[in-house]
Amino acid sequence: MQQIYRKIIRFVFIALGILSAGLGLRGFLIPNHFIDGGVTGTSMFLSQISGFRLSFLILLINAPFVILGWRQISKRFSVTSAVAIVALAAAIFVLPYPVVTEDKLLAAVFGGFFLGAGIGLAIRGGAVLDGTEIIALLISRKTGVTVGDVVFVFNVGLFSVAAFSLGIEPALYSMLTYFSASKTIDFLIHGLEEYNGVIIVSQTKSDEIKAAIVEDLERGVTIYEGRGARRETPQDILFCVVTQFEIPKIKETINAIDENAFVAIHTISDTSGGVLRSPLLPVLEAVDIHAEIESTNTPNK
Repeated sequence: MQQIYRKIIRFVFIALGILSAGLGLRGFLIPNHFIDGGVTGTSMFLSQISGFRLSFLILLINAPFVILGWRQISKRFSVTSAVAIVALAAAIFVLPYPVVTEDKLLAAVFGGFFLGAGIGLAIRGGAVLDGTEIIALLISRKTGVTVGDVVFVFNVGLFSVAAFSLGIEPALYSMLTYFSASKTIDFLIHGLEEYNGVIIVSQTKSDEIKAAIVEDLERGVTIYEGRGARRETPQDILFCVVTQFEIPKIKETINAIDENAFVAIHTISDTSGGVLRSPLLPVLEAVDIHAEIESTNTPNK
């Protein structure tokens, strides 16, 4: 039953991602002649200069990357991505998306937002809508260069060509679109699941706080043996990792037991193992590329 539920959640993420990406493209970017980065941006650029349909170019240019992913990463991931890319192309071709705005700044920012949200949701569902991540991941594995660096170099070349072909102003707006999309992807992949380290020092009630965190919040706790700098008396230092959504709850729990307890909270860039629970369900447990992208901590497409 749990497997079926996870598959449904994955499907919903991918479906919402396709609809959102289609809105970003048809509702904002295409009518204003802007492009994005990656394979999607390359398809948009070639569509503008050649007159070919964008949906056809998205399928054509992504196909080699999906095949490469089949051979080098995961068959399941590649099939899911292929279906998602075909669905995106169909959505762009068939669905009657309205032209939301002709204001260039709004089109660049919100077009990037909806496109980035679409790609981020698709990654949450275990697929990609843009083949750039696949080739960047494979290059990173073989050379040690980060995924973000590979994507950055690719997009520098793309926007440089766009500046000569489309003009400086459309290229600059397109770069704004890319930054907006990247930040949105970063938030959807990392921000919603951002983990925080919590350090707790209580003079007299460490055991009660530890029990509350372990039993009530169901989080793991590590105990360090420390000493106060002034009195040099031994005391326990508690450390646990929680998501940003759980911070108010853990602070409330600590305050109810010992309102004088010292609490320090700091962001953690990456975690693995231990008693960690995703606030959005672990729907990507079998998708290799998500683990790779997340481990590099790069927001780029």
